[in-house]
Amino acid sequence: MVETYVRLLCPECAKDWETAPDDLPGAGDTFHCPNCHASRPTAEFMRTDHDLSTLKQLG
Repeated sequence: MVETYVRLLCPECAKDWETAPDDLPGAGDTFHCPNCHASRPTAEFMRTDHDLSTLKQLG
């Protein structure tokens, strides 16, 4: 079984990490950076368009 993940990058503190798309809220829902607690739509934390597509498809 292949584990699917998305790459995230905080636009405020530049923390980068990976997580499973089903561990995140929807693309338009508010997400909070675990490092600096910045609050923005989840889509703004996606590192690439591919990560955003994966989130929308599997999240």
